[in-house]
Amino acid sequence: MSFTPNFLASLLQSSLSLHSPLLGKSIHAQILKSLSPSTPTIQPFLSNHLINMYSKLDLPNSAHLLLQLTPTRSVVTWTSLISGTVQNGHFSLSLTHFSSMRRDGVNPNDFTFPVAFKASGCLRLPVTGQQLHGLTIKDGQMIDEYVGCSAFDMYCKTGLRDDACKLFDEMSHRNIATWNAYISNSVLDGRPYSGIAKFIEFRRSGGGGDGITFCAFLNACSDTSDLLLGRQLHGYVIRYGYEADVSVANGLIDFYGKCHEIGCFEFVFGGMSSRNNVSWSSMAAAYEQNDEQEKACLIFLKARKEGIEPTDYMVSSVLSACAGLAGLELGRSVHALAAKACIEKNVFVGSALVDMYGKCGSIDDCEIAFHEIGEKNLVTWNALLGGYAHQGHVDMALALFQEMTCDRLELRPNYVTLVCVLSACSRAGEVKMGMEIFESMREKYEIVPGIEHYACVVDMLARAGKVEESYEFIRRMPIRPNVSVWGALLGACRVYGKPELGRVAAEKLFVLDPHDSGNHVVLSNLFAASGRWEEANLVRKEMQDIGIKKGVGCSWISVKNSVHVFQAKDTSHAMNSEIQKMLTKLKMDMKAAGYVPDTKQALYDVEEEEKETEVWYHSEKIALAFGLIALPPGVPIRITKNLRVCVDCHSAIKFISGIVGREIILRDNHRFHRFRDNQCSCRDYW
Repeated sequence: MSFTPNFLASLLQSSLSLHSPLLGKSIHAQILKSLSPSTPTIQPFLSNHLINMYSKLDLPNSAHLLLQLTPTRSVVTWTSLISGTVQNGHFSLSLTHFSSMRRDGVNPNDFTFPVAFKASGCLRLPVTGQQLHGLTIKDGQMIDEYVGCSAFDMYCKTGLRDDACKLFDEMSHRNIATWNAYISNSVLDGRPYSGIAKFIEFRRSGGGGDGITFCAFLNACSDTSDLLLGRQLHGYVIRYGYEADVSVANGLIDFYGKCHEIGCFEFVFGGMSSRNNVSWSSMAAAYEQNDEQEKACLIFLKARKEGIEPTDYMVSSVLSACAGLAGLELGRSVHALAAKACIEKNVFVGSALVDMYGKCGSIDDCEIAFHEIGEKNLVTWNALLGGYAHQGHVDMALALFQEMTCDRLELRPNYVTLVCVLSACSRAGEVKMGMEIFESMREKYEIVPGIEHYACVVDMLARAGKVEESYEFIRRMPIRPNVSVWGALLGACRVYGKPELGRVAAEKLFVLDPHDSGNHVVLSNLFAASGRWEEANLVRKEMQDIGIKKGVGCSWISVKNSVHVFQAKDTSHAMNSEIQKMLTKLKMDMKAAGYVPDTKQALYDVEEEEKETEVWYHSEKIALAFGLIALPPGVPIRITKNLRVCVDCHSAIKFISGIVGREIILRDNHRFHRFRDNQCSCRDYW
């Protein structure tokens, strides 16, 4: 049976649509089988289709070999090869093919130049791009608006901003792709206001815009936090019927998410008649960015039920949500899905995995995820460094920082890196090293210290007992201290018993964050611990007078896919009798081992025995007792608390870790505590 060339060409196009190299090779075999002595070579028409198929299916060697076997190579032949290599990211190879085409005496056309410009732009080769521009002028191709648009995009991506603007102004006719390129590149180049101005100019010139235009403009609005302007575009989109465009709706979800308008992006998502993978990914990311981690996980589960396959962007967002919730088991489930989808070694997913395991207190899994990533970027290294610092592995954190800054890796620390390493120095008590790093930030790393760095230094000095020196450092700061800075000082005053200085820090915090009950509670407890009950009660009365309510303390633990939540003196759990028996047993074992309750944090001036009862039934102790009953021996017990763990609970859990021989990981609203063999990773400062 013989097939016509047109039919064979259509089959080759089908193999491209189906992404099937096997089908393409089978058709190639059929073409070779149909050759005869009178026609021993493949027709140029079919050769072009075969080269196009092989190059776009990312089989560059087969495509190049076939080109060499083609006796008559036209501009279509070469352009098919070059466009396929560019499409698959082989930019250097595509420029090599372009040079070979020129040596072959074939002149590029208006389809060849755009892909060559794209290759030079992606490789950040401005000189090559300028040479290509010269060729287009010489060949008279610059009058073509697509060639001009590609040249403009190349200049933007290679950093030649003035040349790009000059070329844009010289264009006699600009199509919508050119305007889109200008707006998009302005946003990518960190110049959102320029993008907004160009969009307004485009509208005044009579341009309507398309999905790409609107999405680029929304990105500019979110970068400038211009909610009003973005809402105006939303109105325009509705007025002219673009709300049905799924890409525009996705852009609106992303915009409202970055502007912290939860109700608005939920409204846009709910009104979409059709949703794609990006829609679900954008929702998960928007929830995560707005500290709605539970909703981010729920939208991910809903997407899975709808048959949506996980992508690197979606999985990264959900893993960040799991990290925020300290949801280790859910994070592991998402990790399994990523592995099933073969994206777990993607640098973005891999970095999110490292971050998630670090923030969930599983440093072993954190290290495994780090080493499994083939190509690591600075975010990956920062995630591991942050994991070490947060969990108190300060020696490992400082060793990793030394490795990062060695000449072999060619990594340049950024703002986040130095926050992590200063935090590690703080937890290690390495004041001298920390101050050396802080003072060398500008000269050695060319980074201007920010408020987070100053907060780390304040915490570092305070942890070392240099509370007054820490206060003097705050007074000399060139920038205004924020909640983190004063909070670090207040925490140090609590630990070292400095009520007067604690009052100064607390009063600053009352002004900066008047609705945070935690600062009032810490000051009240500080006075109570010093025996100054009148002042402690006065602080609490002030809280009542101005309507500030202390957040209800609760602790929770996950067992067999269920989350069990406990409050202080909680007796509502179904296993309450077993929990009370375990608490009694622990209390007896601890007293036998020499444990003495720390009742300084008891909230009221009552008898000592009542104080002991008060602190013994805190929520974290009840959650721990349940964990000892419900979890098999040897399994680490992971507890999360919404407030900071109290002094007595911290001491008690240290004792219990040694008595029961279990690893206990407690995450409060301040940091991780990893208890093992009567020791805590925080080194008793928290």
